[in-house]
Amino acid sequence: MQISKVLMAGAALLTLAMPASATTLKWGASRDISSLDPYSYGDSFALGVLNHAYEGLMRYDRNLKLEPALAVSYEIISPTTWRFKLREGVTFHNGAEFTADDVQASLLRATNPKSPLRGNIPAYKGSRVIDAHTIEIDVSANYPLLLNDLTTIYIFDAGWLKDNNAEAPTDVGSGTEGYATYNENGTGPFKVESRQPDAKTVFVKYDGWWDKPQHNIDRIELTPIASSATRVAALLSGDIDFTDQAPVQDLPRLEAAAGQVKLLEGTDLRTVMIGFSQRDQLLSGAPNPMKDLRVRQAMQLAIDLDLIQKRVMRGKSRNAGALVAPQIPGYDAALDQPVKADPEKAKALLKEAGAEGFEFEFNCADTLVNEEQMCQAVASMWSRVGLKPKLDQGPRAVQTPKRSAGKVDVYTLGWATLPMLDAYSLTSQVLHTKEGSFGIFNWGGWSDKEFDKVTEASAVELDTTKRLALEAQSLKIAKEHALMIPLHQQPLAWATSAKIADFPLFSDNLPRLWLVKM
Repeated sequence: MQISKVLMAGAALLTLAMPASATTLKWGASRDISSLDPYSYGDSFALGVLNHAYEGLMRYDRNLKLEPALAVSYEIISPTTWRFKLREGVTFHNGAEFTADDVQASLLRATNPKSPLRGNIPAYKGSRVIDAHTIEIDVSANYPLLLNDLTTIYIFDAGWLKDNNAEAPTDVGSGTEGYATYNENGTGPFKVESRQPDAKTVFVKYDGWWDKPQHNIDRIELTPIASSATRVAALLSGDIDFTDQAPVQDLPRLEAAAGQVKLLEGTDLRTVMIGFSQRDQLLSGAPNPMKDLRVRQAMQLAIDLDLIQKRVMRGKSRNAGALVAPQIPGYDAALDQPVKADPEKAKALLKEAGAEGFEFEFNCADTLVNEEQMCQAVASMWSRVGLKPKLDQGPRAVQTPKRSAGKVDVYTLGWATLPMLDAYSLTSQVLHTKEGSFGIFNWGGWSDKEFDKVTEASAVELDTTKRLALEAQSLKIAKEHALMIPLHQQPLAWATSAKIADFPLFSDNLPRLWLVKM
C-alpha cells in the first residue's frame, strides 16, 4: 500500500523587526571547527556550527522533533524507495537556485566510499532526479530512520561543487582538503563572511533565506577559546556573549554573577565511554590482553564512577550503566545499572586472566567536558589495580587521525547518537563490524556476528516496538561483552550575557542561533 505523508510547508514563525544597527553575537567556543566542509568529519559540534550555513532536507525544531527544511513532503512509494518534493524559491548564498540536482550531487558526495559522513546515512543505495523539485532515494528495505539521517546531509550547490573541483569529499582524519574546506555556499540563515582557522569565523545574516527568521542577529563571530578560565573571563568582561562550554568548576562563579550572566543547565544526551582495541597486538607489539572479557571487566571494575562524578564533574554529570541516555529511543532501563567499583575483584580477574601489570596507551583528546582531568583520574584508578596506562593526551586534531587509523589501545569517546537521535546511530557506527557504511567509528576493531545480525535486523524493522526491542538487544550484547565502558552523560552548561532575551537550550548540545533573540 502506498504511504503518503505531507509535511508542513513551513513552520509558523514570528517575524521580528531588525534593529537599525547590526546586532552581533560573539560565540566563545572551547574549540574550532576543523573545516567549512560539513562532510569532512562526522563531528556533531562541526555539524552544529555549519548548520547555520548549510541545511538538510529535514531539521529538528525547538523540541527536537523532526520538521521540514529543504523538503516539503515525502512519499514512501515502495519498501525501498522514498520520493521527496523539494521546497521551491530557495537560493544558495551565491544566488544559484536550489533544485533536485543539488540534492543528488550532495547525496553522492556524502555517500562516496571515501566520505567520513557516509555512516550518517547508512541505508542509502542510490538516488535519481525526477524533475527540478522532486528526487527519489533508494534505501535498504523498510529502513525507518531516513528522515532523521537527512537532518545532517547538508545540501551543496551542484554547480558550485563542479566549478570548484569539489565534487569529491574531503577528510579531516586523513588530511584531505579541498575548496570546500575553506569556502562555503549553503542555503542556511547565515553565510560565512570570513574565516581564520583557530582564530575567528564570521557568519552574517543571509537576507535571501527561505524561512522567516525568529532571530534578530546580523552577525555571529565564532572564536575558539581553549582555556576554560579565559572563556569565563571573556564572558564576564563582555568580550563574548555566549559559550556552549561553561566549565563546571566555574559554575558557582557564574551563578554569583547573575546580573551579568545567565546560566542554562541540563544533562547532555552525549554518553561518555571508554573503548578497547580488539586487535591481536597492542601498539607496543605485545599481545593484547583486552581481547579477554575478564580483562575488560576488570578495567571497568577499577573505575569509581561516583568519585569521577563528584570530583571531576562537580556533581553535574549522570552516572551511566547503558551506552545511550534515557531520552534516546532504544534505551533500556534494565541495562542502565552503573557498575560499582570493586578494585579487589578487578585484581582477581586480572590475575585469573594472566594480565597483571600489562602496559597500554590511553588515548584522550580535548573535546569532552573536563576530559584531561577525567582521563587522569581513570588512569590513576587503573594504576591502583596494578595496570600501567601511558596517558596519551592531545588535541582533537592530533588524536583523530590515530583513532581513525585504529592506532589506539584504549580511548575515550562521547556519542550523542546524532543525527538520528536513536540508538541505531551508536550500534551501527561505533559497535558494528567495520564494513561499508557500518562501523565508521569502530576504532577498536571489534567484530561480533551476533551483534551485527541483531543490529542489521533493527535497521529494517518498521514496527517501532519491535525495532526498539532489537536495539535494546544489541545494547545488551554490547554490555555483556563489555565492548565499551559507559561512564556518564556529561554536564550540559551554556552561559550567555544577561542582555540576551531568548536563548533556547538543546539537550543535544547544539546551539541553533536562528532561534535566538538578543
